[in-house]
Amino acid sequence: MAGSFWSSSHYQQWILDRQDLCRERHYDLTILTEDEYQKIMMLFANFIQALGEQLKFRQQVIATATVYFKRFYARNSLKCIDPWLMAPTCAFLASKVEEFGVISNSRLMTTCQNIVKNKFSHAYNGEYPYRTQHVLECEFYLLEMMDCCLIMYHPYRPLVKFCADLNCEADLLPVAWKMVNDCLRTDAPLLYPPYLIALSCLHLASIIKQKDIKQWCAELNVDNDKCMEVTRMMVSLYELWKTYDEKKEIQAILAKMPKPSPSRPPSEAPNLQDGSSQQQQNQQQQMSSGVS
Repeated sequence: MAGSFWSSSHYQQWILDRQDLCRERHYDLTILTEDEYQKIMMLFANFIQALGEQLKFRQQVIATATVYFKRFYARNSLKCIDPWLMAPTCAFLASKVEEFGVISNSRLMTTCQNIVKNKFSHAYNGEYPYRTQHVLECEFYLLEMMDCCLIMYHPYRPLVKFCADLNCEADLLPVAWKMVNDCLRTDAPLLYPPYLIALSCLHLASIIKQKDIKQWCAELNVDNDKCMEVTRMMVSLYELWKTYDEKKEIQAILAKMPKPSPSRPPSEAPNLQDGSSQQQQNQQQQMSSGVS
């Protein structure tokens, strides 16, 4: 593991440029609007959150899984792998990376099926189709795409240190902590270092709690412009939430979403030779029945 964020693969390979991010998403954004794309990302962040809570994950494991998910689709179209498969795969990998412990394969899939049926039936009609072998296969695609850059730095630790320095753990930490969780629904974890996200959430929390931290902020040696960019992303997210009804809107958005082709998992793709041999067998059976 890298000794610091600045020497880690997170900083050196996975703090992306906004223009690069837009370019990678160009295909999806010819089909979906930016708002629709964000709503899809929000849906699957919520799915990973619900899955992690049901499996008793720590919040850091959930955050790691969510960022893995966002990293994959930052470099790939939504049509590459079904997000309903990628989401539990990210949770499965994150639980190992964050040393949560090995999850029972059967428990993971049973939990997915139950959550889709009970909490996300408004977004997915029918039975959850994927099984353990699909997750294990998908995990290899995820590892390859991320070049095995698995160590993740999150805003939680710098946030706790900032609040301790301000002596405001009781007032601001709970509100800012929730905002860091909300920030996983934005692109901020792909674009900005964790400490900037922590500062932005702390700034918003101070406004909500009407606590003046301007003097403390003025003494920090940080890029205030980037900090304000994160703040604007958070404000935009909360503005979207005011008018967005996921249960009413998400099915129409998912219907537009580019689908994997073939839609079934690679391990279930039909074999042409098997298909032709099966056709020959059917013809022979028809001929023999005709003769008799």
